[in-house]
Amino acid sequence: MGGPIALIIILVIILWIFLASLYVVPQQRAYIIERFGKFHSVSGAGIHMKIPLVDRIATKTSLRVNQLIVKVETKTLDNVFVNVVVSTQFRVEAPNVAKAYYELQDPAGQLRSYMEDALRSAIPMLTLDDAFARKDDVASDVQKTVGQEMARFGFTVVRTLITSIDPSNQVKAAMDSINAAQREKEATRERAEANRIAIETQAAAEAERTRLQGEGQANYRREIANGIVDQIKSLQGVGMDIDDVNNVVLFNQYLDVMRSLSESNNAKTVVLPASTPGGYGDLFTQMTNALVSAQEAKGTETLSNASRKGIHNAE
Repeated sequence: MGGPIALIIILVIILWIFLASLYVVPQQRAYIIERFGKFHSVSGAGIHMKIPLVDRIATKTSLRVNQLIVKVETKTLDNVFVNVVVSTQFRVEAPNVAKAYYELQDPAGQLRSYMEDALRSAIPMLTLDDAFARKDDVASDVQKTVGQEMARFGFTVVRTLITSIDPSNQVKAAMDSINAAQREKEATRERAEANRIAIETQAAAEAERTRLQGEGQANYRREIANGIVDQIKSLQGVGMDIDDVNNVVLFNQYLDVMRSLSESNNAKTVVLPASTPGGYGDLFTQMTNALVSAQEAKGTETLSNASRKGIHNAE
């Protein structure tokens, strides 16, 4: 009876030892195996065996990329305090798992210290505007400096990004005021240029309108003169002498002027003789008498000038 029980116990012990010696490492993980407290090996993904009670799994290291957010307050070259937020991605390379585990106790804390030191050395060399414009260059320099330090402990800095450069609210307000003033200055310059173009265009249009009005007025007067000439020729053609023709033409022009005055929007009261056709006869007589008087005065002046000229020649 004791023999079968002992055999079962032995089989259970053997099975336990066998199962205890097996372990599975997931993908993107690495296990460090120690034997009697001393580093023995690094196990990658897959199934492995170890000696129970002799070997133990010291740590389980992830080979994935980790991210660390670092926020640093520092000062720029133009004495502006800013809060810089940096995101850095790092990982442990498979060949360096043992070095990373045994040489660095707090990887995230050490990386944070390196990042803060590198940023406080880089940002004060730049003005605030340069810090915004060259943040990618700063991130590249910081990654290079920190990457060299972390490589000594088996870590690789994959990527470093400056995600935020945040000055104080007072500095933001001042920057907004400066930008608004610059934009207003540019807008004022553009408005002045637009006004200048509008004035030049309007002046050119006024000059062209004046020229066209002059040409139109000249053509209008030319046509009137041609019409008067044709009218005179027509009246002479029916046997009227030149004096009668002149009187008729002048009377027609007078009537045209009266009609224009009556049709004008700015016309005032025009008083004409009340009786017709006797009134027009009186008006015609007055006009002809005035014209005759003007011609006689002109003839008298001509004779006077001729007399003076003859006296001068005689002398």
